[in-house]
Amino acid sequence: MKGYVKSVLENLNKKYYWEKEFLQAASEVLTSIKVLVENDPKYQAQSILERVVEPERTIIFRVPWMDDKGEFHVNTGYRVEFNSAIGPYKGGLRLHPTVTLGVLKFLGFEQVFKNSLTGLPMGGGKGGSDFDPKGKSDNEVMRFCQSFMSELFRHIGADTDVPAGDIGVGGREIGFLFGQYKKLKNVYEGVLTGKSLNWGGSLIRPEATGYGTVYFAEEMMKTKGEVFKNKKVLISGSGNVAQYAVEKCNEYGAKVITLSDSNGTILDTDGINAEKLQYVMDLKNCKRCRIKEYTGKYKSAKYFEGKKPWGIAKADIALPCATQNEVDGKDAKALVDNGCICVAEGANMPSTPEAIEVFLKKKILYGPGKAANAGGVATSGLEMSQNSMRLAWTREEVDNKLHAIMINIHKAAKQAAEEFGTPGNYVNGANIAGFRKVADSMIDQGLV
Repeated sequence: MKGYVKSVLENLNKKYYWEKEFLQAASEVLTSIKVLVENDPKYQAQSILERVVEPERTIIFRVPWMDDKGEFHVNTGYRVEFNSAIGPYKGGLRLHPTVTLGVLKFLGFEQVFKNSLTGLPMGGGKGGSDFDPKGKSDNEVMRFCQSFMSELFRHIGADTDVPAGDIGVGGREIGFLFGQYKKLKNVYEGVLTGKSLNWGGSLIRPEATGYGTVYFAEEMMKTKGEVFKNKKVLISGSGNVAQYAVEKCNEYGAKVITLSDSNGTILDTDGINAEKLQYVMDLKNCKRCRIKEYTGKYKSAKYFEGKKPWGIAKADIALPCATQNEVDGKDAKALVDNGCICVAEGANMPSTPEAIEVFLKKKILYGPGKAANAGGVATSGLEMSQNSMRLAWTREEVDNKLHAIMINIHKAAKQAAEEFGTPGNYVNGANIAGFRKVADSMIDQGLV
């Protein structure tokens, strides 16, 4: 049994040596669960690790579309259906120039265990394209989405694969995708989540990932007798997740002092209150402008070109809500040196292995993305339930269910970490708790 994890990782690195993000995610998970799989012979006997690191199905297709000038373009579309042991594939669609198969495999792999932690019957998947919606007209985005769905519709369905939004895919894109799916399939079903409230969406879905990240951080802080009130918070990103993380932090009495985008970071030491947050929402969601514009309206803020939030100010809490590998070892050290006691990830794998090592070594509260940002997919699962039952729950009902799910995720990760001798290590706890449910389900279902 000894060396099982090492052997699987070595083979994986030889086979997919160019897929750096996927290999990083696989290494983190498999290293964490080593204590479980190498002490229970059933996992190696049934080659569970070899099976769990390979997607059940990968779909790659071309996406031709026409711009407003009548010129033709071609992008690549993907859907990675990673694991369906505990339910239909569930995971977002990402539209961004950085999308590659390796990135989507990393996201889909993480999604498997994230979905498992929610306690809802959802498998894991991810998809998208290297198409960039920024700077495109509504009609251009519509034509792309219709072309994308003209292939994807063959492979998804309410009981098969239920995509959602992700970077570059918001309510506009989900609407165009759903309209084309409905036209092609001639069915009205909950095949996509993140829909408009008018036609099957769920209250709290836009807020869910940001809210859930704060709920998870709150549970971690309770273990140390800490609360959000009067704490300073650094948040990266300025999109959906970051915006609602700010909103929930404000509700809890904390002071958020940063937001960012790919160009730079704003620091507002007076705090980003409700009025300022509404301006950010208008700036990013409607006008689609850069975060730098914030400093033109609020003189209390400074803009740091090309900088991330992590080393520019002292703070108690950090919520990375932008993208993968945005917090490196140097950033992690700066956070710790500046008094940070809690890091909860609103993005997927935003911390590098070096950063995670710093957090764990310094024993600060660190909530990995698969646990801390599971609120988004949890509420997508609640949207699926509402669609299946043809019901619409109230805002309070959905928020209460979301809060309860995040509390249970924290409890499961905490208990698993303690069970296997690493108390307080939420990385190990989340990976073990998420993996065990999926792996045992795969064993129950035989060699499929």
